[in-house]
Amino acid sequence: MLSFPRISTVTTVVIQQLFNGLALGMAYALIAVGYSLVFGILRLTNFSHGSIYAFGAHMAVSFVGFQFGLFFAIALAIILTGILDILVDKAALAPLRKKNSMPIASLITTIGISQIIQNLLTIIYGSQRRSFPALFDFGMISIGSIQIHSTQLMMCVVSLILLLVLTAIIEKTKIGLAMRATEQNTKAASLMGINVNFVISVTFFLTGASAAIAGSLISGYYQIVYPTMGFMAGLKAFAAAILGGIGSLPGAVIGGLVVGVSESLGATFLGSTYRDSIAFIILIIVLIVRPTGLFGKKAITKV
Repeated sequence: MLSFPRISTVTTVVIQQLFNGLALGMAYALIAVGYSLVFGILRLTNFSHGSIYAFGAHMAVSFVGFQFGLFFAIALAIILTGILDILVDKAALAPLRKKNSMPIASLITTIGISQIIQNLLTIIYGSQRRSFPALFDFGMISIGSIQIHSTQLMMCVVSLILLLVLTAIIEKTKIGLAMRATEQNTKAASLMGINVNFVISVTFFLTGASAAIAGSLISGYYQIVYPTMGFMAGLKAFAAAILGGIGSLPGAVIGGLVVGVSESLGATFLGSTYRDSIAFIILIIVLIVRPTGLFGKKAITKV
């Protein structure tokens, strides 16, 4: 009788890495949603989002250090990070909108804000890496020869629940209706009595909150936190948003999953050196074939 242990082993490794990639991908999707929400409302790519993500993770680990309890600490970090994102908009982006500045001005401003937040984190916490407590560590779950860590499973579950809640807010609530109206036509929404500035503030709060949740999940997964952690994670989430079609929430989720799975498989079969480049190679290929992304739509300019 012929046996194929090599095929069985490879299959097991692939399935194992798929679970790893799905866990990371769902967390990346939470970050990517932030890019899509802001872009949908303001047609702006918020490059400070990666540093906001790092800020949320640092706030969580700080509150844990104050003996607030892990989940209460994360809840406080979510609120504080959401407020920070609102302040970023009010202090730096809103004045530019009032002056009808060129879009490139806002883009460069978000890059500058990202550097300010990152440098402040370095000044306060130092450049060294700090430990972050493990989340949902209930041991391993065995399915045949496949070992799934409880952290990975819970990351998928928690991220999925949060994404569903966010989708419900946008699709089923009055503020969500106002956000969709503002996305379609800001001037018309304002004429219909919608407080556009309030809608923008809510949008930034939601993006900051989702970034803080993603920062806590990924930091708990790797059990480490450091000031520059938002740089690569922000780029990968931006790649995920573009891949799925920036401005599309389902696209952000699919893009995040593709990035997470490709990163995990790339690290396994090509080596950890190439794990970061795989996602961007896929992104370039998709954009060559479909420039608007998987779920993006061509913009129509009416004259």
